[in-house]
Amino acid sequence: MMKKKSISASKASLVLFLCQMISALDVPLDSKLLEELLQPPTITQQSPKDYIVDPRENIVIQCEAKGKPPPSFSWTRNGTHFDIDKDAQVTMKPNSGTLVINIMNGGKAEAYEGVYQCTARNERGAAISNNIVIRPSRSPLWTKEKLEPNHVREGDSLVLHCRPPVGLPPPIIFWMDNAFQRLPQSERVSQGLNGDLYFSNVQPEDTREDYICYARFNHTQTIQQKQPISVKVFSMDSLNDTIAANLSDTDIYGAKPVTERQPILLTPTGSTSTKVELRGNVLLLECIAAGLPTPVIRWIKEGGELPVNRTFFENFKKTLKIIDVSEADSGNYKCIARNMLGSVHHVISVTVKAAPYWITAPRNLVLSPGEDGTLICRANGNPKPNISWFANGVPIAIAPEDPSRKVDGDTIIFSHVQERSSAVYQCNASNEYGYLLANAFVNVLAEPPRVLTPANKLYQVIADSPALLDCAYFGSPKPEIEWFKGVKGSILRGNEYVFHDNGTLEIPVAQKDSTGTYTCVARNELGKVQNEVRLEVKDPTMIIKQPEYKVIQRYGQVSFECIIRHDSTLLPTVIWLKDNDELPDDERFLVGKDNLTIMNVTDKDDGTYTCIVNTTLDSVSASAVLTVVAAPPTPAIIYARPNPPFDLELTGQLERSVELSWIPGDENNSPIRNFVIEYEDGLHEPGVWHYQTEVPGTQTTVQLKLSPYVNYSFRVIAVNEIGRSQPSEPSEQYLTKSANPDENPSNVQGIGSEPDNLVITWESLKGFQSNGPGLQYKVSWRQKDVDDEWTSVIVANVSKYIVSGTPTFVPYEIKVQALNDLGYAPEPSEVIGHSGEDLPMVAPGNVQVHVINSTLAKVHWDPVPLKTVRGHLQGYKVYYWKVQSLSRRSRRHVEKKILTFRGNKTFGMLPGLEPYSSYKLNVRVVNGKGEGPASPDKVFKTPEGVPSSPSFLKITNPTLDSLTLEWGSPTHPNGVLTSYILKFQPINNTHELGPLVEIRIPANESSLILKNLNYSTRYKFYFNAQTSVGSGSQITEEAVTIMDEAGILRPAVGAGKVQPLYPRIRNVTTAAAETYANISWEYEGPDHANFYVEYGVAGSKEDWKKEIVNGSRSFFVLKGLTPGTAYKVRVGAEGLSGFRSSEDVFETGPAMASRQIDIATQGWFIGLMCAVALLILILLIVCFIRRNKGGKYPVKEKEDAHADPEIQPMKEDDGTFGEYSDAEDHKPLKKGSRTPSDRTVKKEDSDDSLVDYGEGVNGQFNEDGSFIGQYSGKKEKEPAEGNESSEAPSPVNAMNSFV
Repeated sequence: MMKKKSISASKASLVLFLCQMISALDVPLDSKLLEELLQPPTITQQSPKDYIVDPRENIVIQCEAKGKPPPSFSWTRNGTHFDIDKDAQVTMKPNSGTLVINIMNGGKAEAYEGVYQCTARNERGAAISNNIVIRPSRSPLWTKEKLEPNHVREGDSLVLHCRPPVGLPPPIIFWMDNAFQRLPQSERVSQGLNGDLYFSNVQPEDTREDYICYARFNHTQTIQQKQPISVKVFSMDSLNDTIAANLSDTDIYGAKPVTERQPILLTPTGSTSTKVELRGNVLLLECIAAGLPTPVIRWIKEGGELPVNRTFFENFKKTLKIIDVSEADSGNYKCIARNMLGSVHHVISVTVKAAPYWITAPRNLVLSPGEDGTLICRANGNPKPNISWFANGVPIAIAPEDPSRKVDGDTIIFSHVQERSSAVYQCNASNEYGYLLANAFVNVLAEPPRVLTPANKLYQVIADSPALLDCAYFGSPKPEIEWFKGVKGSILRGNEYVFHDNGTLEIPVAQKDSTGTYTCVARNELGKVQNEVRLEVKDPTMIIKQPEYKVIQRYGQVSFECIIRHDSTLLPTVIWLKDNDELPDDERFLVGKDNLTIMNVTDKDDGTYTCIVNTTLDSVSASAVLTVVAAPPTPAIIYARPNPPFDLELTGQLERSVELSWIPGDENNSPIRNFVIEYEDGLHEPGVWHYQTEVPGTQTTVQLKLSPYVNYSFRVIAVNEIGRSQPSEPSEQYLTKSANPDENPSNVQGIGSEPDNLVITWESLKGFQSNGPGLQYKVSWRQKDVDDEWTSVIVANVSKYIVSGTPTFVPYEIKVQALNDLGYAPEPSEVIGHSGEDLPMVAPGNVQVHVINSTLAKVHWDPVPLKTVRGHLQGYKVYYWKVQSLSRRSRRHVEKKILTFRGNKTFGMLPGLEPYSSYKLNVRVVNGKGEGPASPDKVFKTPEGVPSSPSFLKITNPTLDSLTLEWGSPTHPNGVLTSYILKFQPINNTHELGPLVEIRIPANESSLILKNLNYSTRYKFYFNAQTSVGSGSQITEEAVTIMDEAGILRPAVGAGKVQPLYPRIRNVTTAAAETYANISWEYEGPDHANFYVEYGVAGSKEDWKKEIVNGSRSFFVLKGLTPGTAYKVRVGAEGLSGFRSSEDVFETGPAMASRQIDIATQGWFIGLMCAVALLILILLIVCFIRRNKGGKYPVKEKEDAHADPEIQPMKEDDGTFGEYSDAEDHKPLKKGSRTPSDRTVKKEDSDDSLVDYGEGVNGQFNEDGSFIGQYSGKKEKEPAEGNESSEAPSPVNAMNSFV
């Protein structure tokens, strides 16, 4: 018997080609053969079923077919014959069935809408095309509509509807502005599948008048534009300004701030919806949500996982896209929109239907008279399609009868066919979603055998490799093939040959004696034909002298040999590579006939060198490593890495162990320290070598522990001081027997992702840990502390299983056990998990507040029952905010503060409160899901505290015996002011202080004239405010009364101002945090003073600590302070007789719990914005005054005449003023402030005009918007000195100087 088998994978294309020649005539065979054989028509090209055409261009409906004789063509339109000869606009291409309908010369595409079908016919049958539906594309205009502007409050959601016109095909929608720029989209703003533009929440920057929806119709290359849509977003700030402008100062105003909201779905609506999609299509599911902050969308499939490699998220995860859907993708898909305030979900029930698709399409039959055959037409779909048969385009029920055929559902059976049985059959599979139409012909031929392989074709192979000799044939009936060796040789039989169905002869192992001539004979009842081919078997190419491992000294010479032996009839080529790449382009590399020589070796020559020998039939290679070492100073032994071990042998094979032995290679003058044994698992990870163990260099055998179901190979690497050897050749393979798994998955966890599920996860076993085929996992669970049975399910080799329908946050006992085809692993240990958490149900009760002092309160609450937490208790959050100040109306934004107390605490401290204020708070419990409901708001009030220092203290109008004091009320009264306390004492020339005088002033006063003072005497003043609690921080000033008329000095320029006293350090202020404090002060005195800061714990007798200030800065940061501690501080100047400031006391803040504060509600932020607005207002006023008033009076002479030695000129190095003071507030100019070149003067509180001062007065505006002149102080009706002429600048220039 001749042996038959399928051809190898490498010859698959040849097999397919030959099989097609045998089974069908629609594959081009041989041009001469095709001219002789008759063939029914075959449709080769046709237009698509749904054919949308451009109404402006000619319509081309394709229909091409082949057959012998060439077929003729006809058409039907809407089921009736279409006579193209009667329509001058319609022509058919020559030798083709393709129709051309002339639209460009007067035809209208709409007149040719319909269903077309082409028939190709010859004497052997008729083939038909699909039903081709012709529809012209449409791009209608937008209907006119009146679009009202959209007025939206900041933070609300908004949907801009597009509603494009219905086109064919549907248009592509996009949004742009008037500049034809695409509108940016994000998680907050995005376009839906229906073309509408969705805003989860609007922001002020969304205000614009050119939201334009465009519809692009690709078929006609046109774009239609909707009328622009206007959106106006009202922010809370602008709304508050509008309200404030229409209310009196006594009205309470202020719109509510932007309210954060939990998510709601904009689309789809409701909690559930349905979606039907067809198999093979793209499934698109959409969820767009409103909310503030912007919700994040997440998708899950209930009871399963989203398909891997086919799932994509688009439109910022608002659209779930699954490509190539199948029936297995049916199910419930849940989208979850979540922000910090909550979540909302929607379930979309997806049903995947299917238009018909082929299981087995009918294939052409070539039969000889009297043979049998079948046409099979099998299709599937949802719902299951109906199968109907046609013969030559006619329903088979009314087609001419053929006694040789019998229809059996989806199969036509042919028996004893004759030439008249030739026909083309159509199979139609249809359901409500579409249809399939396939043509398959039955061609009954009587043809003698033909051999298509060229005669005397030469085949060449290498000895010991397979040889394939072709004998492509054709005949009807199918010929039988026989092979002979030689012209008169006997028929070939036996196991040494393989005979393939396509006529190919395979010699699996060709030898030299296989060379010769082979004859192929094809015969059937109509004749016989034969063909001869020749086979030559060549000697293999071999490298008989391979390159060897070399160690060479630097700058030496090395040579690698590569001597080959090859078949004399083959021409070999030799190529050398270095590290698998071409040799360097370097003249030091010399390639000879059978060697490679490297001259003057350098370190970069180190590497692997490979000799590759190629012939037209085979290729061989060999490699060697070159190691370059430094040349020793004296001749020495060359040390190298050891040669690899060899002769690996496996003995004592057991199920879980084997003994490996080997012979060490050459040590190369460096003793082998150890051997490293590696293994390869050819079953699970072929080609990957893993570390197994290592043994000392004196040992050449080792007992290795093995795992079941592993196909082991071992190799050994020797290691000496130089390095590692090349790996040995692999040992023989050893496949261990399968067994039950020895271990179970690790890291088993149970954590719910939703309130009604339990997600069980684990780390899967590695491949070799499976111990056998068919690795699976048995997942078991039961509710803890409930007398329930275990529920188990066996899953594939995955790492997650989702249990649905669980109660919210209950403990479960979980275990995961591995199993394979041989059985189970040992019983696994149980772990405790919990089903999904949900938001807490109740708020903490019995909230009580105990006010400790004016800035600190303690809040208590009762813990909520653990059952109502519905999750892991993480702690409690206390929200508290200031409602109003009890001493004055507060107009600032409400600043909600949050303190988080971890664990099951039932109390907490609220630091940083403002005295004499009304507060509200509530408490919420927190779990892993989020926050529970808030407790009812609890109102509490802080008691009065001591006030801050008065906002300013000015001393004006000095006379011989009096001074006028003016002050501002404290910025933070912290209660009801009861009085002001003024203390003062004289200071003599040696800086000694005189008796202290104290005056109590009513709280409603803001100025005081002190009389009966000594003339020409300096006084130091201490001023502070009081509440019922006590005295606040004091502010200090110094001033001097003027000398009497007989004195030497008389008031000159600046008379009426209190003259500054030098040196002095005043207004020491502190801003303290938990562990540091910012110290600032004001200094008046000589330049280049070196400051220092001394501080210590208040009330302590310890020595003062001293910190040197770098440079002449007027601030310093004290670090490393202890929280909640009172400190004393003072500032001094080196070299000024030890002069120091008065002491100030401050307290660092307590260690605070975590806070969550919105910057937009911070007082400093609001104050900064107010200061900027005030500065702009003052600037505009000054510009207006400068434009309407001004003069030009030189004052240079007065400056020269009344020069004051204490008045310092402007510094040349940085453009700042010298040490001039303002008698109203005694504040020096900021270091680094600069005077603009076009100096301007601010009109003071008096009615003086700029004419009185002259245009030459130098001036500028301070950072807070106040004016600074050259002398800073105000002089009543007296000219001030300054530079001489310069014209008054325009208001525009004044504005530019501040830009």
